[in-house]
Amino acid sequence: MVQGEGAAIFVFEEMEHARKRGAEILAEVVGFAMTSDAGDIVMPSAQGAERAITGALRDARLNPEEVGYINAHGTGTAANDKTECAAVAHAFGQHADRLMISSTKSMHGHLIGGTGAVELLACILALREGVIAPTIGYEEPDPECALDVVPNVAREAKVTAVLSNAFAFGGLNAVLALRRV
Repeated sequence: MVQGEGAAIFVFEEMEHARKRGAEILAEVVGFAMTSDAGDIVMPSAQGAERAITGALRDARLNPEEVGYINAHGTGTAANDKTECAAVAHAFGQHADRLMISSTKSMHGHLIGGTGAVELLACILALREGVIAPTIGYEEPDPECALDVVPNVAREAKVTAVLSNAFAFGGLNAVLALRRV
């Protein structure tokens, strides 16, 4: 894991209010879920992450097949990446093979408290611009992570719904679901 520095700020507003005042709406937050498995201070739980993912899908009323991209928590540690891949594979079933996933931390580092906002920015750019950020530094496939990790080069793809995963020490898992407006 590499530390980084950076920040992003968003204003969340009720959709009708934003439309009435003519605001530029970047994306719609359609779902959210959090879990706390508290099993171990540093060892993540695939089941806790999966519950957060499926909870966000349920809250958003999204079928797994509607999601085109996930910005992974993706710290680049063996423990996190293995459990996150397993959680995504279980939550998305057969659709996991067609789902793009990447970790922008591979480019900006781990920003600790600022990470989620910068990763949300990557999700909004995927929705609005059709650019899927890559996972840079990817050298060879991990046999325990058979997902499309968008290796090394950004990809153009039209997506209408995305997830942003944020997982933390102690088994805290948060997932935001966004839709293009």
